Amino acid sequence: MLDVLINNDLFIACNKAPGMAAQPDKTGDDSLLDLAEKRCKRPLHPVNRLDRPVSGIALFAKTRAVMTDLTDQFRHRSVEKVYLAVVQNEPPEAQGKLVHFLQKNQSKNTTVAHPDERPGAERAELDYKLIGKSDRYFLLEIHPVSGKHHQIRAQLAAINCPIKGDVKYGARRSNADRSIHLHAWKLTFAHPRSGAPIELVAAPPKDVIWDALLNGVEIKDIPPAEA
Repeated sequence: MLDVLINNDLFIACNKAPGMAAQPDKTGDDSLLDLAEKRCKRPLHPVNRLDRPVSGIALFAKTRAVMTDLTDQFRHRSVEKVYLAVVQNEPPEAQGKLVHFLQKNQSKNTTVAHPDERPGAERAELDYKLIGKSDRYFLLEIHPVSGKHHQIRAQLAAINCPIKGDVKYGARRSNADRSIHLHAWKLTFAHPRSGAPIELVAAPPKDVIWDALLNGVEIKDIPPAEA
């Protein structure tokens, strides 16, 4: 089922389920892009990237001109992105800024976060805040400043806070459905025509751990809209 957050003549945004491919891949499984194109009855253009095990807001433009406008906003860092992550270990500080230099390993499809500059590495930055915890897990609100490959996953692993289920980055065990507990929660950008701010909010998946950690945290979901 397609969980539509907003749908108008310029773009559509959906709340992607964990484990679903955002775009077609070698598995041949139905992707979110496939389902959204069937819904809109037209080709769509992906604007942001979400890894398959990640859940949350995926944005698609309905024309190339709109895609260019929205991707330019991402490139110029005028888009506000907020993620939620469940991690295994408590971070060293309740809130802070992480700065690393990332190197991608193409053959393994992983990224290493180094503490210092080195040839070929790209600077990555994020802000985090501890907003909930249980006996075993910790809930972080994350504001990535840059948008690099596996940035959040690699940077949290670098401070010994691997995301639940993310065995690629040091989690103790995988989730049963091969998802990870990383969720693209909020996205704020300028309407491509009017310039008015658009804020999208997507509720995290329903499971015992998300539910327990989100108890008392204000979470809302924008209902499907044809506006």
